[in-house]
Amino acid sequence: MLQRKKFSNEIPLYLMLAPAVVLVLIYSYAPMVGLVMGFQRVLPGKGIFGSPWVGLENFKFVFEMPTIFQVVWNTIRIAGLKAIAGVAVPVTVALMLNNVTSHAFKRTVQTVIYLPHFLSWIIMAGILLDILSPSEGIVNRALGLLGIRPIFFLGDDRIFPWTMVVTEVWKSFGFGTIVYLAALTDIDPTLYEAAVVDGASRWQQTRYITLPGISGTIIMLSTLSLGNILNAGFDQIFNLYSPLVYRTGDIIDTLVYRTGILNNQYGIATAVGLLKSVVSLLLIGIAYKLAAKWADYRIF
Repeated sequence: MLQRKKFSNEIPLYLMLAPAVVLVLIYSYAPMVGLVMGFQRVLPGKGIFGSPWVGLENFKFVFEMPTIFQVVWNTIRIAGLKAIAGVAVPVTVALMLNNVTSHAFKRTVQTVIYLPHFLSWIIMAGILLDILSPSEGIVNRALGLLGIRPIFFLGDDRIFPWTMVVTEVWKSFGFGTIVYLAALTDIDPTLYEAAVVDGASRWQQTRYITLPGISGTIIMLSTLSLGNILNAGFDQIFNLYSPLVYRTGDIIDTLVYRTGILNNQYGIATAVGLLKSVVSLLLIGIAYKLAAKWADYRIF
């Protein structure tokens, strides 16, 4: 009886959740039927249920591709650098803003740095193509005033990965900053008062009170980012890369796009995507284990 009564009371919550569950089933789980293409030689005219099976031939072809290991390395490198900078920059900015006494200035800065988070990468790409142009871009004009030759940020394969990291951080660090500022509010202010009485400097307060106070949040977000180590940012790189930077800028998702959509090799593209998904699943599992161990983070 108690369970029935509890279920009856929770019916409105289930109804509220139902549309989201339906959308997840339609757009996340139903398309998984298409994973069978990774084991087929897909013939568009016959569909995925009529195409001939080839077993593991697509996976064998993937591992024999001359660029596959370079692409995997590019993905891990770019995603890893983004993960490191995505923690270091927001923490630094949050610590700086936390020491600002003017609330109006703090709110203004928070708003300004948070705005890029709401822009899609299509809009951001248009902005970056203009400001990073080697001939007319404002960045290279400023470098020219300092006597520095123009830099081809989006066309030099040595610089392109770093450009992706910096622009990703520029777009997203505002959100991370707000997360860490929220974590800072949980620190007991009497700890700072006691530190001041003991003669602690601002740096000592930060080192022995502030950083330990938000260490749990830092560890949790850092470990959870492991699950995205193979997601280097398709939207960003697809809108900014070119054949000039394939050597260092091509990632797994862009390879899948070109192989499947542009070259019509659906089976091979599905095989690459499936391998990536399996590895990502393992990394997510490891990330949650580490988060539970080091930051006491559990999803249930």
